[in-house]
Amino acid sequence: MSKSASYNPAEIEPKWQSFWAENKTFKAVDFSPKEKFYALDMFPYPSGSGLHVGHPEGYTATDITCRYKRAKGFNVLHPMGWDAFGLPAEQYAMETGTHPAVTTQKNIDTFRGQIQALGFSYDWDREINTTDESYYKWTQWIFTQLYKKGLAYIDEVAVNWCPALGTVLANEEVINGLSERGSHPVVRKPMRQWMFKITKYAEQLLDGLEDLDWPEGVKEMQRNWIGKSTGAEVTFDVDGFDEKVVVYTTRPDTLFGATYMVLSPEHKLVDKIASADKVEAIKAYQQEASLKSDMDRTELNTDKTGVFIGAYGINPVNGEKLPIWISDYVLATYGTGAIMSVPAHDTRDFEFAKEFDLEIKAIVKPSEKALAAANVSLEAVLAGDVCWTGNGESINSSNGELDINGLSVDDAKAGTIAWLEQKGAGKGATNYKLRDWLFSRQRYWGEPFPVVHMEDGSTKLIEEAELPVQLPEMEEFKPSGTGESPLANNADWVSYTCPTTGAKGRRETNTMPQWAGSCWYYLRYIDPLNEEAAWDKKKEEYWMPVDLYVGGAEHAVLHLLYSRFWHHVLFDLGFVSCPEPYQKLVNQGMILGLSYKNSRGVLIANDKVEQRGDKYFMIGTDEELTQFSAKMSKSLKNVVNPDDIIEEYGADAMRLYEMFMGPLEATKPWQTAGVEGVYRFLHRAWKMIVGQDGELHEAITTEPISEELNRTLHLTIKKVGEDLENMRYNTAISAMMVFVNEFSKSKVRNLDAMKMFVQLLAPFAPHIGEELWTRLGGETDVSYVAWPEVSEAALKQDEIEVIFQINGKVRGKVKVPAGISREDMQALALANEAIKKFTDGKTVIKTIAVPGRLVNVVVK
Repeated sequence: MSKSASYNPAEIEPKWQSFWAENKTFKAVDFSPKEKFYALDMFPYPSGSGLHVGHPEGYTATDITCRYKRAKGFNVLHPMGWDAFGLPAEQYAMETGTHPAVTTQKNIDTFRGQIQALGFSYDWDREINTTDESYYKWTQWIFTQLYKKGLAYIDEVAVNWCPALGTVLANEEVINGLSERGSHPVVRKPMRQWMFKITKYAEQLLDGLEDLDWPEGVKEMQRNWIGKSTGAEVTFDVDGFDEKVVVYTTRPDTLFGATYMVLSPEHKLVDKIASADKVEAIKAYQQEASLKSDMDRTELNTDKTGVFIGAYGINPVNGEKLPIWISDYVLATYGTGAIMSVPAHDTRDFEFAKEFDLEIKAIVKPSEKALAAANVSLEAVLAGDVCWTGNGESINSSNGELDINGLSVDDAKAGTIAWLEQKGAGKGATNYKLRDWLFSRQRYWGEPFPVVHMEDGSTKLIEEAELPVQLPEMEEFKPSGTGESPLANNADWVSYTCPTTGAKGRRETNTMPQWAGSCWYYLRYIDPLNEEAAWDKKKEEYWMPVDLYVGGAEHAVLHLLYSRFWHHVLFDLGFVSCPEPYQKLVNQGMILGLSYKNSRGVLIANDKVEQRGDKYFMIGTDEELTQFSAKMSKSLKNVVNPDDIIEEYGADAMRLYEMFMGPLEATKPWQTAGVEGVYRFLHRAWKMIVGQDGELHEAITTEPISEELNRTLHLTIKKVGEDLENMRYNTAISAMMVFVNEFSKSKVRNLDAMKMFVQLLAPFAPHIGEELWTRLGGETDVSYVAWPEVSEAALKQDEIEVIFQINGKVRGKVKVPAGISREDMQALALANEAIKKFTDGKTVIKTIAVPGRLVNVVVK
């Protein structure tokens, strides 16, 4: 069969995809003597809508790097799998009667087909699916290890309960009191939940960040989420009661400025110490607070609300009675769920005090310099007219025994803590914002817990030999109505008899959250077919840690934090060989779709828009619309399907365009018209090598390359190599475009130069790369051909071209010896005949020389 003369992606791309699949070209080899490189993509949740063009951005980046690393001699592990448990599949099942397993498998098949059509070099023999019993068996096994270590427990905690969805939601899944999915009402209510003591690892998780090659912004987000602070726990007696209120404060030195106290609406003392005439108002306020998520409650810009409960706390440093309030800006889950309020020096307290006309007492005096910088007067601070949250010296802070007046903040804190400890009224303390991890959901489509609640009240772990605890086949997935998951409706499955003792029990009916499968999937890729263990220890020692992890910034906190927690525990237990799972992390930027809005700012779905000339209108109207870039969403109809792009331009063009749009980490607007540009570049690259008869272009020869073109070749090798090392894909592509432009002009194109160029192109556009490589006489699998070496000799120049300017305008170009001095460049410029025409009869004010580039002569 004759070779095609034209570049036809529809012909060559399926051909090479089939070749790679049949030959298992990208199979990773355990224990290879080569240096290992483990690249990981954040695996996708396979939704029914399939991929949009934003999803493959990170996959393309890791694939380019992996293909480059293979050429550099590395043994590369590059796997793919599916994070397939989750609420959407269960909701779809309830709406349509389709079993979640059926929906999930269909979605996976769609995603896999779309991903394979893009030519990514995954080792498909290592594919995993979190819903497979062979996978979640080991998720359950890891749970048992955490349980045995004392890190898993059951507690009655206030949760975000969505009756319509029949499940608990994370704070991030609640927006303004409504579920993110479906906008259903969400209430706060206490429920029996499985918890993980992630707080036990707060310090380890903080320390572990230090040596990771992660974006500093992500590290800081993790630090803020953990929220370590130091201060004191202070005990306040309650006037007329034996009860005591313990508060945590980072500023014990401000105790003399406390004028009231605030408990969270859920605090256990509220019902015990509230006066009878306040009960009705308290109950109403507690109900109101239960409808808000923690995020809503702690928003800085929200109005402050609260109820005085009719009780008073006794300030231990001065004996003053402080009115006790409840307010939703205090959370039961942070600190002790109670605060002492110092409105003169805390913004939230200040706003609350102003709202309810409470006393404001200044006890910190700022320096004159600090006041001037803030444009605030000392009189305003001392009068309580403004809130001063900065440092200063203590004032009005003495009780005779404790006197911290005039001390700096650090000294005042230390002195106050020492006095509190001496009096038995408090102690120094370290606190974390991080709370224990709520690890259960009231769903069917999730990993069952390997736990049974026995009739005698004990809790029993299922033995490892009995794992996995399988999800039962069910046709009905509606919530149980009791707050339990739909599994509670399956009496046969719930009922348990111990095979050893015959004792009766009831299986745990909650299921694990979707986080469970994604906490450890990188370890299963190492040994996905192992039936005897979650992974082989020797293989783990060979492959771990992950060398490069790429994914969206939306996982910057929770997924990474939870996954690191599990890994730290596994490390402490001796199951893994490194303390951190992901050595280098890169967050890809978002790719935005084109959207439209009218003059009133109302968003208009793309299928309601038509273009007339260079303007956009609502279909059938004269209402002109504004085009802008926004996150791709089904509702706006601005999602771009990669299948459409591949059909028109090919996978290589789509891959190349996504990398050419800008830096990987940047947010970028999608412009389908932009794909045309890189598509034309691939055509030019093809025509540079393939002639009109389908054979090699007649200009390709084994004749020696010219010195100038040889330098262009090695500059390109150097630039592309350096850019790949630093994941600067867009500038690497620019360098290859320059190469094609230069060599396409030449009537003599050296064969070896063409082959080296194709090696550079192949990681970015692997299908055309493989095709051109074989046409140039290379053997298949260009990914494993050694990466071209840069010739430093070729980069050196005997002569360089410099520009001569007069007053900034170019007036000549000349060849000069490489390495010429600044002084000699200036002398040559002034002696140049073309320059003399502009300097004769004029005064030369100065000459500016940029070595190796230009001389600018300034004349008057």
